[in-house]
Amino acid sequence: MWLTLLSSCAAAAALLYALYRWVIPAVVQYHAGLALIWHDTIEEGLLNALTQTTRPQRILAAVQKNATRGDPRSVVKAIDQFCRHKEWAMNVGDEKGCILDSVVTEVNPATVLELGTYCGYSTVRIASLLPSHAKLITLEFDPGNAAIARQVIAWAGLADKIQLVEGASGDWIPKLKEKFGIETFDLVFLDHWKDRYLPDTKLMEECGLLRKGSILLADNVICPGTPDYLEYIRNSPRYKSQYFKSHLEYTKAEDGLEKSVFLG
Repeated sequence: MWLTLLSSCAAAAALLYALYRWVIPAVVQYHAGLALIWHDTIEEGLLNALTQTTRPQRILAAVQKNATRGDPRSVVKAIDQFCRHKEWAMNVGDEKGCILDSVVTEVNPATVLELGTYCGYSTVRIASLLPSHAKLITLEFDPGNAAIARQVIAWAGLADKIQLVEGASGDWIPKLKEKFGIETFDLVFLDHWKDRYLPDTKLMEECGLLRKGSILLADNVICPGTPDYLEYIRNSPRYKSQYFKSHLEYTKAEDGLEKSVFLG
């Protein structure tokens, strides 16, 4: 009797593990909404409870275990491998990251603003491609994320090139000129709360932080989606926009980046 019970429990545990580890991820990777619900709510909640750590803490541990200190590309690779093979996270990711890299290289900016640092993945990607004299300011609302991002950035050896600011974008954007001596930004990467894309873009316009030729690059414009931002940016005579079709990070569901040139 006990042997039968133990066998049944072992079989049930194996089935649950297979569902968790392979079956459900394989099913949701083609559906953006389901992917976000599974990875960003259910899976993260379960792992937080089981490990008594947060996802950003687990990402940092993967960096410290697998990346070479002072090597930004190894930091990016370590996070990509962790997110693709162990635990999904909402970084820009490896596929869209290549688009981000190409835009940074094309623009060769002297001043960059990133809205939404999270764990510092895209911050490291951007900073590693900047010229030595460039200035990168990244804003992060969540203090816990900011603390992890500082350690990731330091591990990549880029702390001297990056100014990480904690707080709400709506509070900080009007103060950037005064606090950091910035006149305008050559490149702005939007990857924070999606409902802030449009108001923060308008706020940057009002504060004179965009010059003719400034580039806005917005992530996740399809999933989770930024319909009000896209409607504004694609129909405003002040911008020329281009959509780069790709996939939601580490899945096969459609997402993309919107690159918009400010025309003045």
